[in-house]
Amino acid sequence: MVEWHLYIPQSRMGIDDLVLRARAAEASAFDGVAFLDHLETPMAPASPIWEAMTTATWVAARTERLRIGHLVLCDPFRAPAVLAKQAVTLAEASGGRFDLGLGSGSMPDELAKFGFGTATGKERVAALEQTLIALRNYWDGDAAQQPQPSQRIPVLLGGRGPRMLELVRDHADWWNLPATYVDDLPTLLPAIGNARASVQQMVGFIGRDADAEAVTDKSRRRWGHLGPGLVCGRADELIGYFSRLHDQGAQRFYVWFADFAAPESISEFGESVIREFPN
Repeated sequence: MVEWHLYIPQSRMGIDDLVLRARAAEASAFDGVAFLDHLETPMAPASPIWEAMTTATWVAARTERLRIGHLVLCDPFRAPAVLAKQAVTLAEASGGRFDLGLGSGSMPDELAKFGFGTATGKERVAALEQTLIALRNYWDGDAAQQPQPSQRIPVLLGGRGPRMLELVRDHADWWNLPATYVDDLPTLLPAIGNARASVQQMVGFIGRDADAEAVTDKSRRRWGHLGPGLVCGRADELIGYFSRLHDQGAQRFYVWFADFAAPESISEFGESVIREFPN
């Protein structure tokens, strides 16, 4: 079985635009939707961006079936006790549709700018481990908060360093490989233990009536810096591409559209690509 989640960075568009895209995904065979977690838009700090947990809650309230999550929440932004409470609240409010995606923080300058310190990457990963231990304790351990989760909240960790992969083995249900490292999937997969693998992938989707050269050129101008993290193609080409990743061990795809997830692209991708994979 393959799961398909729509990745929508909640920047440069309104809240209603996010809901529109999530609903299009829900109607088009997608299984979930995921947002990012930054206090300013990466590489474009002047562009507006919405807060991650509030956005997820709003979209969860306006969808019925989609799983809701993030690639990924930044550990330094939230105290573990608060994050534990937020996760339980959103999981219960959504009927168990929340996945808790976490990372150690990928933008040190952002952390310093907004008062979250200047810890090294190694120190941030160590802090993430303590958060993961604390979450389990707040959910069902000696310091359990009330209410406790009525069902397990899946934890997803993003990253590829050796220490992060150790945390995946010890604490995670899912591991996400960032788009730029998609070629490393076969090499890294043995290191994640029993966790399931997801891949984030930027897609320049060439629709039935689209000009292939124009779509490819625009996608590469915008997203060529992702290297192998960008794939362009028509439905049949993308079916082959994602089938190969699935054969390599990917069980979930976070699809990130190069055209900023135009609802028409979401719908046609669901009809022509997702529906060709077994449920």
